Amino acid sequence: MTKSMREAVVDYIESLQGTIVRGLEGIDASAPAFNVQEWSRGEGGRGRACTFSSESSSSILEKAAVNISAIYGKLPPQAVKQMATEHGSVEWSPDLNEPLPFFAGGISIIIHPRSPNVPSAHANYRYFEITQNSEHESPGQVRSWWFGGITDLTPSYAFPEDFNHFHKTLKNVCDPYGADLYPAFKKCADDYFFISHRNEHRGIGGLRFDDLCELPHTLLPASAQRPQTAEDIFAFIQALGNAFLPSYMPILERRAPEEWDERMRRWQLIRRGRYIEFNLVYDRGTKFGLATPGIQVENVLASMPETARWEYMSDLGVEGDGTRESEMVEILKNPRDWAA
Repeated sequence: MTKSMREAVVDYIESLQGTIVRGLEGIDASAPAFNVQEWSRGEGGRGRACTFSSESSSSILEKAAVNISAIYGKLPPQAVKQMATEHGSVEWSPDLNEPLPFFAGGISIIIHPRSPNVPSAHANYRYFEITQNSEHESPGQVRSWWFGGITDLTPSYAFPEDFNHFHKTLKNVCDPYGADLYPAFKKCADDYFFISHRNEHRGIGGLRFDDLCELPHTLLPASAQRPQTAEDIFAFIQALGNAFLPSYMPILERRAPEEWDERMRRWQLIRRGRYIEFNLVYDRGTKFGLATPGIQVENVLASMPETARWEYMSDLGVEGDGTRESEMVEILKNPRDWAA
C-alpha cells in the first residue's frame, strides 16, 4: 500500500533526526549524549526532542537541539482566514464557520557551538496539509498542501571560505531542480533575517521558502524550472535536509580546534544577544509555535542560546575600527553572493 505524504514525511524526519544526532555525537567522544524526550500533544500528534547541553569548557557544542514534530487537529475559521492571506492553496470564504482538519510535520535543527570561531547553524523543513476529514488515520481528500524550508549560518567572525562552502553546498543541491531556486530562496533568506532595529542581518543567510506546492510561486518566474508535484518537491526537501551535515560539519571540524580568548567569547555572546532579538521580535516560526495550542514551550524556545550578552554602547564591533569584529559587522550589513 502506498504511503500518504504525511506518513512519508514522518518517516523521513525521524530518519534524518537520527542521522544528524549521530553525526553531532560523533565529533566529541568525551561529551554527554543527546537527551531524548518523546512527547505527545493532547489535541493530536507527537514529537521527539533530541537536545544537548554542556557546561564543560572542553565540549565542542554548548547547546543543540534536533527536534521533530507531527501534529494534527482542527484550524478555527479565523486561522484559516489568516493562512489564506499567506498560502494561495488555502481556500477561505466568509461562509466558513467550521474548523478545518490539518496536519503539520517537520524537523528543526539548532546548533550553538562553544567556540566563537564556529558559527551557529539552523535549519527547519516542514510539510503542512489541510484535509477533508478530521480522522488522522483516514484524512480523506487533501484540500491544500505545501512544503517550506529555511536554513542559515550565524557566525561571530568572518571566515569567507566557510561561508563559500555553506552556500555552495546549498546551491549544488538547488541547481538540479532549477537554476532560479538558489538565487530566489537565498534573497528571501537575506530579506527575512534582517534585524531592522539594528540595521543588520542575523548572519550570512542561507535559504528560505514557504508555500512550495503545485501552484505558481511568488518568489519564482512563471517560466522557472522547479519541482511542482508533491513527490518532486518532497525529493527537493529531502535533498536539502540531507545536505545539512555536509554543509556544516566541515566548518565545525575545521574551526573548533582553533584558539580563542575572552574578547572573542564576549563578542560571541553579544552576537547571540542579536540572535535572540531576532527570534523574539521577528521570527515567524517562534510566533507560530507559541500560538499553537498544546505545543511545549520548551521545544519552541529550544533555538535560544543558553548564554548571551547585551552591552550598552559596546566598544566591540564599532564600524570602521579595523577589528575582526567590525569586519563581521560590515558583512552583516551588506549581504554577499557567497556561492559565486
